[in-house]
Amino acid sequence: MLTAEHLPNPWQIHPKVISGGLPEGDAAFGQLADLGIKTIISVDGARPDVELARKHGMRYVHLPHGYDGVPAERMKELAKAVRDLPGPIYIHCHHGKHRSPAAAAVACVGAGLLAPAAAEPILIAAGTSDAYQGLYQSAREARQFEKWLLDEMQVEFPETARLPPLAEAMVALEHAHDHLKQVAEAGWKSQPRHPDISPAHEALLLREHFTELLRTDEVQQQPEKFQALLRESESAARELEETLKAEKLDEARQPFDRLTTNCKSCHAAYRDVPLSQKAKSAR
Repeated sequence: MLTAEHLPNPWQIHPKVISGGLPEGDAAFGQLADLGIKTIISVDGARPDVELARKHGMRYVHLPHGYDGVPAERMKELAKAVRDLPGPIYIHCHHGKHRSPAAAAVACVGAGLLAPAAAEPILIAAGTSDAYQGLYQSAREARQFEKWLLDEMQVEFPETARLPPLAEAMVALEHAHDHLKQVAEAGWKSQPRHPDISPAHEALLLREHFTELLRTDEVQQQPEKFQALLRESESAARELEETLKAEKLDEARQPFDRLTTNCKSCHAAYRDVPLSQKAKSAR
């Protein structure tokens, strides 16, 4: 593991590749520049901060994938990116513990930079949860691609990839929940680093994410269990908002825990199911 104050969970996977979490703010991008990073690859769904990367002389590439595993075509794109783009390369997701170690591992194996047996230990070292069996499966199954295959691939390597609306909404929900989790850990008070943030307002924003999502046609086409979890989460977020507005801080933990449990249940049932199982279900 690297020592980098402004980068979450940074790991040197190979002399050319570092895996880690989302770089946020000028200090984080400055630290990447100090490490000599030339290319940043995001496998997170959120829009990359392209302008800040450019300011520090780095190129952003956006190749997002989910917690259910790295799709075969994305494996090839990641391998070609790691092989051909200027390095050192920083590959990140949001937290730097799950998707980015998996992406870095399959990319390095696919490009011939690491042996296949080295892939799974990378996830274990980075702290990838064993709940994400699709990510572990991708690491175990990673193999080096033939040189001619990567040579012939035509990849644009976009700075910002377009996501389906539901995927974009889920990314926003995840980030809003993470922000609220930080507020909870601070005792439901404004944090010193962000004194302008109101805990009740953060709960309001999260509740609005659920409300707007439930209005979409895409969600109306999802299984009833999925919709029910969203409705329950909206209700918990509303209760949390009202509790924080009334400054009943000792009562805030219950609705927040309910909200977190609903998110975990939804992820386990829909988001984190390995790609191989989803393919079987679709047949």
